[in-house]
Amino acid sequence: MRIHLIGACGTAMGTLAALLKQRGHEISGSDEHVYPPMSDFLRREGIQLLEGYSGEHVDASVELVVVGNAISRGNVELEAVLDRRMRYCSLPEAVRDFFLWGSSSVVIAGTHGKTTTTSLAGWLLTHGGLDPGILVGGIARNFGADGASYRLGSGGLFVIEGDEYDSAYFDKTAKFLKYVPTIAVVNNIEFDHADIYPDLDAVRLAFRRLVNLVPRGGLTLLGVDSPEAAALTPLVRSRIQTFGTAESAEWRAVDVLLEPAITRFRLLRAGSDLGEVRIPMAGVHNVRNALAALAVGIDLGVPLDVLREGLLAFRGVKRRLEVVGEQRGVVVYDDFAHHPTAVAETLRAVRGAAPGQRVWAIFEPRSASSCRRVFQRDFATAFTEADRVVIATVFRSSLPESERLSEAELVADLTAAGVPARHLPDVDAIVRTVAAEAQAGDLIVVMSNGGFGGIHGKLLKALA
Repeated sequence: MRIHLIGACGTAMGTLAALLKQRGHEISGSDEHVYPPMSDFLRREGIQLLEGYSGEHVDASVELVVVGNAISRGNVELEAVLDRRMRYCSLPEAVRDFFLWGSSSVVIAGTHGKTTTTSLAGWLLTHGGLDPGILVGGIARNFGADGASYRLGSGGLFVIEGDEYDSAYFDKTAKFLKYVPTIAVVNNIEFDHADIYPDLDAVRLAFRRLVNLVPRGGLTLLGVDSPEAAALTPLVRSRIQTFGTAESAEWRAVDVLLEPAITRFRLLRAGSDLGEVRIPMAGVHNVRNALAALAVGIDLGVPLDVLREGLLAFRGVKRRLEVVGEQRGVVVYDDFAHHPTAVAETLRAVRGAAPGQRVWAIFEPRSASSCRRVFQRDFATAFTEADRVVIATVFRSSLPESERLSEAELVADLTAAGVPARHLPDVDAIVRTVAAEAQAGDLIVVMSNGGFGGIHGKLLKALA
């Protein structure tokens, strides 16, 4: 089948394109801005990538058009599709129809930790010999020489990141509602995506609908360290298990010990001690992610000792507290954190694994939520986990000032809390300042859900 994707350079769209290509379909895609790393990834996969939008991209040879959720009316390709009455669908509909109906699907959901937990679960099942298909919203290092965001398995099992973001301009419901879960994991629930969800109640409703899709013989795993996720318990109609550090968790981590390269904990199930588990990741949040992945693996029949081996062999996910380089004894990390809770957890993980070392946080408010004032106070609290804070200019400057995150107010609040903070107007100013002030032993965590103007490479070059 000849399939064209409008908005192909989004992570999920690019991954879908690669999966469809692996299935033998002829794939093309277009995007307004064609930039690495996704453009490089698509071209390596042999996918025709077209820069800009044009009605000529959707000629009569195209049998199906997948419309990305960033595409809206007025896009010239979309308008051509509608005018010509071409067959079209959303990304999650394409995933379901091409990959999930014939598989048992493991849907990993939650406000935080989806990408890491999906990568972990997919890797553990692969390591355990189950040969699952995988679709994840990041580059998991265990798949392929350079890592991959997908895997096309043959075992009748598919592990997918369950995104609560909306599906398309014509379908504003959550993507994960199309993923027909046999197993559903809800790691945690908080308010996020302020551009599409008006309040926490709307987010709650999406997750209630998700757990209502799990069949009676399936499994729902709830992260009980999150009160909102735990509150779903009465609504679940399938088998149910819980995980976390709380005493009420069926799968529970105790005696958590953070070390520079490893995190250790003892695994309990319903109070029975199953021994020590080690993960090559920092932070209590990754302990929770590992608990969820372990519970999935056990339910699907992978022996615990095999899962332990798989955890130790996990190589992480790009842009999730990824070390991108070191110069003059200064380590630079890249992290995708853009929600206050994720920011705090990331910084806490870095500090916990390297006590006594100075932690810098360089933050670009770029996502639809982080640019908004709704998280103003929460960010002021989150960044107190750092020793030095640099705030970049809000990416979405077109937002009305009353709705936009205030860099000046955030700096003032952090300064009042005793955390040295400043707002610097552009990447070059940030690089000059941080490179001049950083000292050997400092840990610099760069946080953005975008490219941030290539700041990582520029900073390492300046430090050198």
